[in-house]
Amino acid sequence: MLLKAILMLEDGKTFIGENFGSSGEVVGEVIFNTSMTGYQEILTDPSCHEQIVTMTYPQIGNCGVNSKDIESEKVQAFGLIVKEYFEFYSNYRAQNSLGNYLKENNVIGLSDIDTRELTKHIRVKGAMNGIISTINFDYDYLRSKLKEYPGLTGRDLARNVTCQKPYLYNKNIKNYRYFIVAVDYGIKLNILRCLADAGFKIKVVPAFTSAKKILQENPDGIVLSNGPGDPSAVSYAIKNISELIGKKPIFGICLGHELIALALGARTYKLKFGHHGDSHPVKNLETGKVEITTQNHDFNVDLKSLENLGDVNFKITHLNLNDKTVEGIEYKDISAFSVQHHPEAGPGPHDSRYVFKKFINAIENFNQG
Repeated sequence: MLLKAILMLEDGKTFIGENFGSSGEVVGEVIFNTSMTGYQEILTDPSCHEQIVTMTYPQIGNCGVNSKDIESEKVQAFGLIVKEYFEFYSNYRAQNSLGNYLKENNVIGLSDIDTRELTKHIRVKGAMNGIISTINFDYDYLRSKLKEYPGLTGRDLARNVTCQKPYLYNKNIKNYRYFIVAVDYGIKLNILRCLADAGFKIKVVPAFTSAKKILQENPDGIVLSNGPGDPSAVSYAIKNISELIGKKPIFGICLGHELIALALGARTYKLKFGHHGDSHPVKNLETGKVEITTQNHDFNVDLKSLENLGDVNFKITHLNLNDKTVEGIEYKDISAFSVQHHPEAGPGPHDSRYVFKKFINAIENFNQG
C-alpha cells in the first residue's frame, strides 16, 4: 500500500497525493518542467540542486531508467512531483524503475496530484519554496519548516555540486584539435560529450580554481559551465573570470553565461518562475532563424544593466521569444561569448549545437591575433 504524501507551498497552498521513491521529508524550491521526455536527465542535472521538480507531462516512469541517460553521478533534484507515476516500465534500454532509482538516491516522489493546477499556481504566483512530507501532515509544523529554509536567492550552490579535484575527462583522446579547461559549476556530462565530439581535450577543474591556476594549464580556451543557485552569490567565480577575460577565448553556458556578464559589471535577476523545458523558442539575431532550445535556469542577465559596461563592446546574439529575455551575448574584443540555453541538450532539440563549432572558430581567430 502506498504512503500518502503532502506538498505545502510557502503561501500555504497544499496538495495531498501518493508517495513513491523514498519517503520522509524534503524542502526545496518548487519548479515545473515542460519536457515530455528526459526525466532522468532532468533529475541528474546539477542545475536542479535543491529544487523539487514538477513534470507537466502527465505520465512519468513508463520508460524506466538506465545507467547512460544521466547528467551527473546522482540525482541532484531534491524531489519529484508527477500526475501519474508508472512503476511498470517498457523500454529496451531500461534497467530499473524510476521509483527504485529515486529510492536508491534517497529522493522523495509525489504522485496523484493535479500538476496542472500546481503549474498554473506557480505561473501566477511565481516559483516558491515547498515541503514534501510523508511523516508529518500538521500544517503548523510544515509552515515552520518552510520558514527555516533560506531559498535559492543569495546562495552559492555551485560549491555543493562542483568536483573537488581536477581531472581529465578524455585523457585517452588522440589527435585532438585543442586543449581546453572546463570550469565545473555543476557541469552536465553531455556538455563534456559535445566538447569531446568537437575534438577538444578537456581538463575539468573545480568551481573555486583560481585564474592563475587555470592559466598555468595554458589552455587554448576556457568553458564556464552551467550550475545551480544565484550567480551573483558565486563571488569567487566572478573574481576569477574577471582575471581571465581577454587572456583566453571564453565560452559560457547557462550559469557561465550569467557569470561572464557579472564579471564585466552587469547584473542578474531572478525570473518569476524560471525557464525549465525543451521547447523554448530563441531567435538567433545574427541569422534571423528561430531555434527550439532546452532551458533550465532561474536567473537571467539584466538587459538594461548591459548598457553600463562602459568600454566593453558587446552584442546580443540571441533573444527568448516568449519573454524577450537575453539568451546569448558576444564580446568580440575580448574573445568571449555565451548562451543562456543548453545547446548540448539530450534528449531535446539540437538546433543550437553549432555553438561548439563557434567556440573552435573563436580559438582559431584568437590564435591569429
